[in-house]
Amino acid sequence: MGSKLRLVRSTNQSRRFRFLLLIVGCFIVTVTFLVVSKPQALVSNLGFGTSASTSPPVADGVSSDDDGVNGADSAAVRREEEDDERGHESESNNEKEENLSGEKNIVVDANPKEEVHEHELTESRTESEEHSAKSDDPGSSQDDAPGRLTLPTVSNYSIGDHTQPESNTPIVSEKLGEQIQTPERKPLCDNSDRRADICEMNGDIRIHGSTSSVLFVESLKIEQSEAWQIHPYARKGDQACFNEVRELMVKASNEAPQCTTNYDVPSIVFSIGGYAGNLFHDFADLLVPLFLTARQFNGEVQFVVTNLKSWWITKFNPVLQKLSKYPVINFDLGNDVHCFKQAIVGLRAHNEFQIDPARAPNGYTMVDFAKFMRSAFSVGRETVPNIEDLSARKPRLLIISRKQSRIFTNINEIVATAEEMGYEVVVNEADVSSGISQFAEIVNSCDVMVGVYGSGLTNSVFLPQNATLIQVVPWGGLEWMASNSYGEPAKQMGLNYVQYSVGIEESSLLEQYPKDHAVFTDPASIHIRGFQEMRSTFLEKQNVKLDINKFRDVLWKTLEQLIQ
Repeated sequence: MGSKLRLVRSTNQSRRFRFLLLIVGCFIVTVTFLVVSKPQALVSNLGFGTSASTSPPVADGVSSDDDGVNGADSAAVRREEEDDERGHESESNNEKEENLSGEKNIVVDANPKEEVHEHELTESRTESEEHSAKSDDPGSSQDDAPGRLTLPTVSNYSIGDHTQPESNTPIVSEKLGEQIQTPERKPLCDNSDRRADICEMNGDIRIHGSTSSVLFVESLKIEQSEAWQIHPYARKGDQACFNEVRELMVKASNEAPQCTTNYDVPSIVFSIGGYAGNLFHDFADLLVPLFLTARQFNGEVQFVVTNLKSWWITKFNPVLQKLSKYPVINFDLGNDVHCFKQAIVGLRAHNEFQIDPARAPNGYTMVDFAKFMRSAFSVGRETVPNIEDLSARKPRLLIISRKQSRIFTNINEIVATAEEMGYEVVVNEADVSSGISQFAEIVNSCDVMVGVYGSGLTNSVFLPQNATLIQVVPWGGLEWMASNSYGEPAKQMGLNYVQYSVGIEESSLLEQYPKDHAVFTDPASIHIRGFQEMRSTFLEKQNVKLDINKFRDVLWKTLEQLIQ
C-alpha cells in the first residue's frame, strides 16, 4: 500500500514539473518572438516608455512610424526615382550584354588591386538597396503598415548583410559613379560592300607609313586584338588591280608608336594605285568615291595617300584643293607617325561612275558631283538653253576621236553631214596627256557629245545639264557594259542619253572574220572565254564606219530636242 502511494505521488510531481517546463518554454518563445519582430513593443509592454523627444533610428530609405503611411509612400517614390535612374543604366548594359552573341563581357577594374574591398562593399549596398526599395514599395504597404505584426522572413535578416552578386551582375564602382565594363563598339572596318572595304574610327588613331599600319589605340587592355587587311582602293575583288595597291593593316592595339604630328581634322586614307591614269577609272574608282567620302567635311579633312603619283596629284589638283584645305600627306614617305582623332581608311563607292543618293552622305547625287566638277575646273555653263533660232546660234557638237582602236573611219563624212544639218562641229581627242582643264572648257561649251564606247566619254561630266550624250556601241554584245559605264551615269547627271548600236556592216570585224563566225553569230561565246578575250576581240581589234543615213536620223532627233 505504501509503495502504491509513493508511485502516485511521484507521478503527480512529474506531471507538475512537465507543466512548469511548458509554461517556462512558452514564455521564452513569446519573449524571443517579440524581441525579433517588434523590439519596440517589448519595451512598451514592459513599461519602459521612450522619451517624446527621441525618435527611433530609421533605416536608410524606410520612413519612421511618426510619418505614417504618407511618409513611407514619399520615401518609396524618392527611392523608385533613384532606382529608375540606376535601372536605365543597368538595362542599357544588360541589353549590350545580350547583344554580344554569346561573347564574354570583360569587366575591367581601373585599379583592381586597391579597390577590391570597395567593390565588395558596393555589391552589398546594391543588394541592400534593392531590399530596401522592396520594403518601401507602396504595393507592399498592406503587409508592412505600422502596427501590423510581421513574421520574420529571410529579407528581414538580409538587410545590411554582405551578399555576393549573381555571376552576370556588372561590377559598379561607387567611386567613379558608373560601370567600368569594356564599352561595346562596332568593328573598325566594314567589308560588306561589294565595291569597297571601308574603315571608320573615332578616338586615338595613329598612321605609321613605314609599317603600313593604321592603329586604333584602345584605352583599356584587350584580350584579343582586332585586325583588318585593307586595300584602300574602290575596286574590290579585282586582283589584277590590287596588285598595284598597297595593302594596309588596320588594327586595334594597346601599344603604338609615339606621335610625331597631331592633327585637329579627320583624315581619309586612300590609294592612287590600281588603274589610276585611265580617265574612266580616275573618275569611277577615285574621284566619285573621294567626293562621296570627303565632301561632307567641307574642306576640313586631311588626305593621306599611298601609291602616290605626283602627276596624278597635279592633274586633279583643282579637285583635291576643293575637297581639302590641306596639302596631301604621302603615306609611304618617312617614318612619321601622324595622329588623328577621326580617320577613314578607304573610299565609299556605289556602282561604277554612279551615286546612290539613298546611301550617300547628305543625299548627294551625280548632279551634285557634276556641278562640283564644273566648279572645280571653273567651267561656267550649268545648263543648255533651248535653241529658238538656228541662224542666231548653232548647236555645238563635239566628236571624241580616237587614234588606236574604235576609230571612226569615216569621220570626215560624219562631220560634213552634221554641218549640213546645222551643227557647229568640234573634233577633239581626250587622251592621258590632255590638259583636263582645257578639255573641260571645250566639253562644257558643247550641246551634244558623240563618241565610241571608251574612257573619253567620261568627259560628259563637264557637259551642262540637258545636253545630249550619244554613245556609239561597237559590235559584240557590249550594250549592257556601255549603258552601265556611261549611259546610266549620263542620266543621273541630268543629260539626255542616246545609244547607237553598230551593225555588222558598220564594223571592221567583217574584214577579219567571215559572217558565219561566232564573233557575229554568237558574241556571247566570246564573252564566256573571259574578259581579256572579249576585250581583245571586240574592243582592241574593232573600228567603226557609221551608216550615215542611219546616224543622220539620230542627229535629227537630237536637234529637235534642242529646239524644243
